[in-house]
Amino acid sequence: MGRFRIGTYNVNSIRSRMHVVLPWLEKERPDILCMQETKVQDALFPAEAFRGIGYHIVYRGGKSYNGVAVASLVPPSEVSFGIDDAGPSDEDRLVRAVFPDMTVVNCYVPQGKDREHPDFAYKIAWFDRLRSLLDRHGDPGKPLVCCGDLNVAREEIDVHDPKRLRGHVDFTPEVWEAFDGLCAWGLVDVFRKHHPGKANEYTFFDYRVRGSVDRGLGWRVDHILATAPLAAKSTGARIDLDPRRAEKPSDHTVLVAEFDL
Repeated sequence: MGRFRIGTYNVNSIRSRMHVVLPWLEKERPDILCMQETKVQDALFPAEAFRGIGYHIVYRGGKSYNGVAVASLVPPSEVSFGIDDAGPSDEDRLVRAVFPDMTVVNCYVPQGKDREHPDFAYKIAWFDRLRSLLDRHGDPGKPLVCCGDLNVAREEIDVHDPKRLRGHVDFTPEVWEAFDGLCAWGLVDVFRKHHPGKANEYTFFDYRVRGSVDRGLGWRVDHILATAPLAAKSTGARIDLDPRRAEKPSDHTVLVAEFDL
């Protein structure tokens, strides 16, 4: 098959970012683009625009919050939404799509709000539920990608000011432990594999911080995790800042990983 590329992008409202997403897809032509925080009901999702540039699209969302979508050059053979356990299904936070060369699990992990808020405990539990979903529907010995806005910066080099930010719901020991538990299922951080120890590489830049992109005041909270057999075939990973520098951008940008299949 040769080169295979997959990207992940928290669009922060797909209808407000079509002027960024479509040109990026036409320029880069990744095999798959996973999107989060689409923030649109399914009936209003701009699916035809994706189809018009040659992409198949699957999506699940709701009004104003959450939402996930997967655009792909090849249609998935199987698609399911949400976590199929006894808890809330959260269908607008997870989509699992099966392709000929890999299974893709696209996630928007709950942010958690505050460490004392019930949503934080829900976030921690969500990582365990995600690992259990992988147990049911995946195999660490086969090609699988788990990606998306996972709302965790795992290492000090993943945030611009680790001393001040420690304790934030995305940068705190409880979340690191939960993330490590997920990765222990058999997942490799593809970006970090290719950029070990490299700081100042971020996927999120707060709107409220003036000049955050140019000043390097960001967080790496978006991830592409791959099973070991697939990670072994990865040839590179990069963060593309152009979408974040575009007019009226998302506060996140695109992370891309490349594989030789």
